[in-house]
Amino acid sequence: MTEERAQARECNDASVIRGTGVDECAEAHGRYEIECIGADGWVKWCETIDNVVCTVGINLALDSFLAGAAYTVTGPFMGLISSTSYSAVAIGDTMASHAGWLEAGGANAPTYSGNRKTAVWSAAASGSKALSAALSFAITGTGTVKGAFLCYGSGALNTKDNTAGVLWSAGTFSTGDKAVVNGDTLNVNYSTSL
Repeated sequence: MTEERAQARECNDASVIRGTGVDECAEAHGRYEIECIGADGWVKWCETIDNVVCTVGINLALDSFLAGAAYTVTGPFMGLISSTSYSAVAIGDTMASHAGWLEAGGANAPTYSGNRKTAVWSAAASGSKALSAALSFAITGTGTVKGAFLCYGSGALNTKDNTAGVLWSAGTFSTGDKAVVNGDTLNVNYSTSL
């Protein structure tokens, strides 16, 4: 009997061909920096909020930047978020519909004097834009602050609890709620970058 043998071999080869190119991406980010000054003039606490930049705000910004011819800004106006009935801040929130939070200052504690504060900006630099000075909220009634928001655009008003305009951003304190009392002042800075 003759024995025959054959060698079996298997070869596989694979390659990936990818196109080269430049990817660009821009994300809107914002940050609130808040300090609470007591009636005695001493700093009671400081807090930072890395906020949600809402979809409706981004859409208005893109339409204004890329398609606007003559555009006049209405606002922006800054308000405070109350801890009353709070559940969440979401990227899909709008001024007309933010079921997870309520505005402080009017119908919800804590209250503060005057209207929402009007933001005044410094010139943009290095892809960032910041307030030219902190906005001050003179607290007139005891309560708990959860965070802050910024709205602008067509229909926006500085009136507390008004639901017109476009919500640019909203955020809550990273370390939890902050109690305030009559006589406290909240100084709020804000910056945003792309």
